[in-house]
Amino acid sequence: MAAPPSFLWTRRVFLTLLTGFVLLPVYVMVSSSLKPLEDVTGEFRWLPTGLTIRPYIDIWSTVPLAKYFVNSLVVAGAATVCSVVIAVFAAYAVSRYDFRGKRVFSVTVLSTQMFPGILFLLPLFLIYVNIGNATGIALFGSRGGLILTYLTFSLPFSIWMLIGYFDSVPRDLDEAALVDGCGPLKALFRVVVPAAIPGIVAVAVYAFMTAWGEVLFASVMTNDTTRTLAVGLQGYSTQNDVYWNQIMAASLVVSVPVVAGFLLLQRYLVAGLTAGAVK
Repeated sequence: MAAPPSFLWTRRVFLTLLTGFVLLPVYVMVSSSLKPLEDVTGEFRWLPTGLTIRPYIDIWSTVPLAKYFVNSLVVAGAATVCSVVIAVFAAYAVSRYDFRGKRVFSVTVLSTQMFPGILFLLPLFLIYVNIGNATGIALFGSRGGLILTYLTFSLPFSIWMLIGYFDSVPRDLDEAALVDGCGPLKALFRVVVPAAIPGIVAVAVYAFMTAWGEVLFASVMTNDTTRTLAVGLQGYSTQNDVYWNQIMAASLVVSVPVVAGFLLLQRYLVAGLTAGAVK
C-alpha cells in the first residue's frame, strides 16, 4: 500500500528541517575556524569574507595539543581494550553458566548506571590519594588512574549489553564446539566471539566515546603532563582573550577520530545496538 502524497511531503519537510537543525552548528564551527579572530569576535556573518587556515596551524602552538591528543588516544584506547576484554569474559559467564549470585551480580551491574558520575568523584579521589600514600603507586594524576576511572563507567554497561547479545547467540554453537573437542575458552574465542562481533564493536565504540569526551574526571584526575583533549581545549581561553577560531578548529580536529571510527564501524554498531531486541 503506497503512502499518500501528503505523508511523503510532510516527511521530506520534517527531514529537511531536522537536517538543517543538526548541520547548522557544524557549519558555524567550520566557518568560524576559517576566520581571523577579529572576524569571529565581531559581527556574525553567515558567509565569511576572508578565509584563512591559520587557526589550524596555530592550535598546535597555542597549547600542547599534540601531547593532549596522545594522552587521549592512550587513555581511551586502553580503557576500550580493557572494557571489551573484561566484559566478554564476564558476559559469557553470566550468559552461559548458572552460579550462586548470578541474578544479584546482573542487577548490581545494571544498578550502577542509575547513579550520576559525580558521586564517584570524591571517593575515587580519596582512594587514589590513599593508595599513593600507602604504596607509592601514583594513580592520581596518571594515565593508569584515569583508565581505571573510565572503566567504572564503561564496564558495567559493556557487561550488560554483551549479556543480551550472547543470549541471542544459539547455545547449539557452543555445544557443537565442545563436541568437536574445543574447551570453554576455545568455544568462546572460535565460535561465540566471531558471532558476536557486532555487539563487541558497539561496546568498543561506546567505551571509546565515553573516555574520549569525558571532562569532569579528566579535569580533576590529571595534571599538566597527563591532561586529555577534553580538558586541554580550555587552554585556548586565557585571562586576556578567548581564541574562538582556534577553539572551533581544535574541536573539529579532535572529533575526526571519533567520526571516522563511527563511519567505518557504522554497520556493526547498528547491528550490535539492536541485537537481542527480538528473541
